[in-house]
Amino acid sequence: MDNKEPMIKNFVIIAHIDHGKSTLADRFLEITGTVSEKEKLEQYLDRMSLEKEHGVTIKMHPVRMNFKNYILNLIDTPGHIDFNYEVSRALLAVEGAILLVDVTQGVQAQTIYNLNLAKKQNLKIIGALNKIDLKVEDLEEKRKQLAELLGASISSISLVSAKTGEGVKELLERVISEIPPPYQELSKPFRALIFDSHYDPYKGVIAYIRVFEGRVKKGDKIEFFAKKVKAEVLDLGYFAPELTSKEELSSGEIGWLATGLKDPSLIRVGDTIFLTNNPIQEPLPGYEEPKPMIFASLYLKDPNQKFEDFKRILNQLKLNDWALSFEIEDSDIFGRGFRVGFLGMFHLKIILERLEREYQLKLLVTNPTVPYKVYLKDGKNSIVISNPSHWPSKEKILRVEEPMAKIKIITPLKYISSVLQLLVNFKGKDIISENFSHDLIKIEAIIPLSKVIKSFYDKLKSISSGYASYSYEFYSYQEADLEKLEVLLANKKIESLSKIVYSDEKEKEARNLALSLKNIIPPQLYSVPIQIKDSKRIIARETIPALKKDVTSHLYGGDRTRKMKLWQKQKEGKKKLLEKADIQLDPEIFYQLYSLE
Repeated sequence: MDNKEPMIKNFVIIAHIDHGKSTLADRFLEITGTVSEKEKLEQYLDRMSLEKEHGVTIKMHPVRMNFKNYILNLIDTPGHIDFNYEVSRALLAVEGAILLVDVTQGVQAQTIYNLNLAKKQNLKIIGALNKIDLKVEDLEEKRKQLAELLGASISSISLVSAKTGEGVKELLERVISEIPPPYQELSKPFRALIFDSHYDPYKGVIAYIRVFEGRVKKGDKIEFFAKKVKAEVLDLGYFAPELTSKEELSSGEIGWLATGLKDPSLIRVGDTIFLTNNPIQEPLPGYEEPKPMIFASLYLKDPNQKFEDFKRILNQLKLNDWALSFEIEDSDIFGRGFRVGFLGMFHLKIILERLEREYQLKLLVTNPTVPYKVYLKDGKNSIVISNPSHWPSKEKILRVEEPMAKIKIITPLKYISSVLQLLVNFKGKDIISENFSHDLIKIEAIIPLSKVIKSFYDKLKSISSGYASYSYEFYSYQEADLEKLEVLLANKKIESLSKIVYSDEKEKEARNLALSLKNIIPPQLYSVPIQIKDSKRIIARETIPALKKDVTSHLYGGDRTRKMKLWQKQKEGKKKLLEKADIQLDPEIFYQLYSLE
């Protein structure tokens, strides 16, 4: 590149949730004049209403800034643990990272996880403490803590206030001086990595790319390595942060490319783009696809909404959220729906809110489960089951394995006994604790993923008064003693209510499920028995009493035997109704049941 041309610096901001990434990005936009005073908003890059409402970044947000004689490509990344896949994709596109830590909270578990992701990519990492305007007493201790984590000197940790702007310009100067420029290969055939995408009704799929080699311009014929799909570049450019067109993108740049493709399934995040007339032999080292760790079934509640529209919406959403996976399934109660995979409970919550707000879908969501490996006696290979209704009968099962998570917790010393007891209560094992700093303890443990996704986070925050933090990642599959609970209503099995539970917890789970159903299902004209059974016997039973009707109200005086005959006749009638019972469960019943859980 000619020396007169601007030099490129590509970097990300990574941090724990609510440590000030987006506010720091706002100050960078102001200092570089990327956003005018008229356009200025708090958390400018957090464009989704859900991001502003929850106060967290959900999607990575790239933006190009011009400062002095430099082009600065910044990617603001999410901080919530469920969106680590967004962080890992962003790290592939850059050469450096600012690791931001809230000085009032110090290093958190997620801070360490994000740091390790950056180290795997051999990025230059600049440490910074944020919110120094709050004047905390142990500032130097927190600075030392971060320096030790990075293996750097205390003086190398920048002190900034993203809110007031103190120290922010100096931090930006460090980005320019310390983060290396991208290695540019303009003479080689064009190769670019797709790190994100979204759908535009006019331009088709918009691919977010990092160009590693060569150059591409409008009108070029391109091809996608994995899918072998061909397209023409309708338009391309950079993020300002709005999509801004330019004539070409070259090696080292981050930008976008309009493909004109109307089928979102043809584009895969992590794929390599090349020119059709200059084919390549090898793709770029791709980003590893995220693996869903919890599954739930989604069905339309509104009969006026169409299944095909639902499918189209999910396809569009997947383009913008590559971690989403889904497949069609049929229910005897709800009809056609989708079995959808998510990375965690917060990911599930955000997807549901997007479907309801952005697309006005009214949905029923079944109880989330994790994927289990089931080994059958008549085969060597395992089958992965995430839906309890597909669980084989016990006599066919050789063994079952469940997904385990490696969890890391950082907690103040005074809460350690409560945290250790919580881990034991949640079937944690291989628990290790060590000093992290003078008043913090780091704890690692292996815990069933099914336990993590339920109420672990809430309980951890409760027992630590909000001071403990945690991160987790998939560890391995390990053998577990699990059983299927089935629900019988009026002696008829309701498969949609089945659950997979631990054998040593099935009694408690069965009682709770029976009581919940008794409280939710409305009374019928006859008594409805609720039975919860495992593979051998009925474990719990409750009865929904019949609607009462006084069949003797028209009688007065006389012999009591007349009333007894009418009562007996009523009893026999209800017995016949029970034998012919075909209880139609309103989807709202399932909504209430799963909401309780």
